[in-house]
Amino acid sequence: MHDIDAARRTRTKLKIRQMFLLIALDEARNLHLAAATTNMSQPAASKMLKDIEELFGVPFFERLPRGMRPTLYGETMIRHVRMALANLTQGQDAIASLQAGLSGQVDIGVIVTPSMTLVPRAIASAKAEAPRLSIGVDVGTSDVLMERLKSGQLDFLIARVLQQEDVSSLLYEDLSEETECAVARIGHPMLERRDLTLNDLATAGWILSPRGSILRHQFDMIFRHRDLEAPSNVVETTAMSVIKSLLNQTDFLHVMPVEVARYYVSSRELAILPIDLPCKMDGFGIIMRRDHAISPGANLLLKHVRNVAKDIYPSKG
Repeated sequence: MHDIDAARRTRTKLKIRQMFLLIALDEARNLHLAAATTNMSQPAASKMLKDIEELFGVPFFERLPRGMRPTLYGETMIRHVRMALANLTQGQDAIASLQAGLSGQVDIGVIVTPSMTLVPRAIASAKAEAPRLSIGVDVGTSDVLMERLKSGQLDFLIARVLQQEDVSSLLYEDLSEETECAVARIGHPMLERRDLTLNDLATAGWILSPRGSILRHQFDMIFRHRDLEAPSNVVETTAMSVIKSLLNQTDFLHVMPVEVARYYVSSRELAILPIDLPCKMDGFGIIMRRDHAISPGANLLLKHVRNVAKDIYPSKG
């Protein structure tokens, strides 16, 4: 019982200024720089760190000849401190929203496909309802976005839950599957053919994501399942500006989600080849932290994401 009471008392003693110092030390990895960031003298910062470590009875940072780095204890505490400060900020934003109409900051993470169709429409609808709401959008891969969600930097994701994730700490709401197709420049000679086969595609030049990516693996397996060699004339990149420029200047092909391809078809930038690719990615959806109460602004954006998703993905509605 004594140990439990001591632990409870410890949990209540970490002060806001101490939290900021831990984050500054993690980012700077240098006591002098962290002290300057938090407007403290170096001796005061050193004493505060010592007090924190004595409070918990474990070392949070390993002192190195030049600088310092978090121990396992430090990494664990810093992760929870970031989440606590993010929750505090969101609580302050929620109060401000109630006082002055819906405003504040909402930050979301999105993979490429919904970033080009679903999310812009949802943001436009949300901004029409709440013009003062500030919305930040981070476009990236599911694994990188997941780390930002866990650290409290993002309110929710529209992404995939990867196999290695501990889903017990997450809430997942399925939105859609992702089917891939082959695209080329307007006027590409293959667009006139109605007898395209995988043999034709295997000998073509391609712009693909790097080896090791999920999409590249799925793409290569299309050919291996038909006892064909995967294309060898390949440029590897995920930069859309480079991809579009190469496609427009060459006869290279590219594989992308049908949903994204239709966007470029509608703007007359690219065309979809007349062949079905037996290539599907895992579904994506809304991902939130189970232990996190999101702000009114994030709730509003979520409402519009769900409404637009019902229109774009009627089979999931």
